[in-house]
Order: sequence, then structure tokens, then C-alpha cells
Amino acid sequence: MRFFIVDAFTGKAFAGNSAGVVLLDAPAEPAWMQAVAAEMRHSETAFVVTTGAGPKSLRWFTPAAEVALCGHATVATTHVLGGEQVYATLSGELRAKAADGWVELDFPSDPPSPSDDDLSAILPGVEIERTGRGVENLFAVLPDAEAVRTLEPDLKALKATWKGRLLVTAAGDVDGIDYVSRFFGPGVGVDEDPVTGSAHCVLSPYWSGRLNKSELTGAQVSARGGIVRTRQDGDRVHLSGQAVTVVSGELHV
Repeated sequence: MRFFIVDAFTGKAFAGNSAGVVLLDAPAEPAWMQAVAAEMRHSETAFVVTTGAGPKSLRWFTPAAEVALCGHATVATTHVLGGEQVYATLSGELRAKAADGWVELDFPSDPPSPSDDDLSAILPGVEIERTGRGVENLFAVLPDAEAVRTLEPDLKALKATWKGRLLVTAAGDVDGIDYVSRFFGPGVGVDEDPVTGSAHCVLSPYWSGRLNKSELTGAQVSARGGIVRTRQDGDRVHLSGQAVTVVSGELHV
């Protein structure tokens, strides 16, 4: 089986978010895929069945659990396969296209619903403008971008909540960047995800409504960092990012 390690949402190696991509001739056992993802130790590893007609089966695993939606590993998979792709996933049918050095994903929109979650234990001493929830993520808006950059959440407290996933955001403070974000997911074995495509399904509808713009550019301000372009289209979000293949090889087990 061929496998790849791809840095997604970046145009240069050793930045953005790295993902494993495993090409399968037939569906694999979930326990085996979970074991491979744990061995890979990337925030997500994608497993795609490349044979047969119709949409390609695509699943994503963190080192600890299967997830229903993953943007950066889908960017990585489409970068490896090239062209236009249709995937069958736990989040329904997804479409993606690789062209001109960019990969565009067509994902379901996940506008955050207002919530009264008390995040003071997770974000001690941090001013929070508003809280909300997406399908799988707690959501918090902070007063400014610097507060997001310097944030040090209590990951133990976060892991004990709901699904143990938190998306934090604020308006951008540099030219060309509409908003910044960071994503923490100790509940699925990822303390901080460098760049999180699926989180932009939450960020795009929120910031598109707040800024009255359908096309936005977001920066995820983790240590590795990355850029995600979004286009809000009704109940869909089009996410765009670049990708770089760093490693390719074969699995022998």
C-alpha cells in the first residue's frame, strides 16, 4: 500500500498541518486503520479506497479516534490523487478539486449556535466576547488577534468537557487576513491542531455574517501556521489551500 505524508494549507514544507494519506485497494478494518494512524502520529491520517466506480470511500483517524470530518487530510488526499474527486464520508458526499497549485474542498457549513458554556476554567483570565457550539466544537470569540496568539488553555479541563474540542477566533490584525484562529482537541488526542480545515466550516459562516463578505482569508496562528481561503455558498463552504508532499513510501503490514 502506498502512503504519503503531506503538509496541507501551506505552500512550503514543514509548515501548515501534516497528514498521512494511505491509498487502499479495498476497504480496511477500522482497528487496523486506527493502529496505522497511531503509528503515523499525525493529527489525522486519511484512508482512501482508490478502486471501483463512484465516490471514493474516505475515512480519517487521529492517533486516538475516528473523526467525521477533516479538511487538511482531505486537502492532502486530493493533492496526492490530483484532479477532481468525489468522496463518500461519514459527513456525506464531499467534492474536491486540485488545480493550479491549490486544492478546493466543498464542505457542509457549520454555523455556530450561541451557547452559555462557561469556559473560564479552560481559558483562565481570558476575556471572552461570545461562546457558541458547532456540530462537534466549542467556539469562543476573543477581543483581538493577540489574545488568540498568546492563549494557553487548560487542556485537562477542556478534555473533560462535551467532546473536548475548542475553536478560538478573533478578527485579523494584518493586511489580507480577515480572521485568526486556533484549534485544540485533546478529546480526540490532538492537543493543538496546526491548521484545521473542518474548523473553517464554523469560522466561514460566522465571519462571513459578521464582516458581510462571502470570500475570506483566515490564518490559523499555531506554531506551524497556515492559510485557509473560504467562500460561503449557502449551506456549503468552499475551502482552499495549498499542499506539499514531504514523504512517500509503502506500508508493509
